Amino acid sequence: MTNHLRRLLAGSILFLTEFAVTVLLGILGVVGFLALGREVFDQDAATFDAAAFRWARHLLGPRQQWVEAVTFFASRNFITVAGLLLINWLLLLRRHRWYSLLVPVVALGSITLNLVLKQFYNRPRPLLPLVSASGLSFPSGHAMISASFYGLLVYLVQTHVRPRWLRWLLTVLLVSLILLIGLTRVYLRVHYATDVLAGFTAGLVWLVVAIPVLKQIENRVKSQFRNQPQLAEKQPE
Repeated sequence: MTNHLRRLLAGSILFLTEFAVTVLLGILGVVGFLALGREVFDQDAATFDAAAFRWARHLLGPRQQWVEAVTFFASRNFITVAGLLLINWLLLLRRHRWYSLLVPVVALGSITLNLVLKQFYNRPRPLLPLVSASGLSFPSGHAMISASFYGLLVYLVQTHVRPRWLRWLLTVLLVSLILLIGLTRVYLRVHYATDVLAGFTAGLVWLVVAIPVLKQIENRVKSQFRNQPQLAEKQPE
């Protein structure tokens, strides 16, 4: 087997292993954490959600086109394209090629977990939405995906951007985008505020679980690659 095929096979196995391990840990961690929030369906939560609808409407005013444009940045179509572009960019940088596996694992894992959690809680969407929306409501997929994907970008920015001013400028912009996406989901009445808060929580928990696990797996695989040439040299011809 050539070195190219060996690396391709190892990369595929690594991706599948990362995805399986992080999905399992994510399900256990996120479901366990959000199970504590089942009280969101009581009357106090309904009052809070109603107040959030009024506050979002008062804050943003009459419906505007930019609101739908902002919420699009957390749609599956956009995240898919953005994720592929980020992967290709990371592949061009030899030092950061391992991060090209982190992106699809975090993105696909976030989408998978969101679908699992929606079925687990089975909460209908709010009545009278301003745009068409299908599926269940809790937790918000847009909020969860934005927290995990853009949260991953925050992690990459904080660990690899050297100029301090640029690092914090990008971080503030990314965090602001995450919060604004959540606000637009409430404004458009496609999610309750509790859906959005739960989505943010689930996305961040998923990210906190995924990154250390993936880094640990990657370090072990890298160590094996470093040792392979030494083992090959010791084998008799």
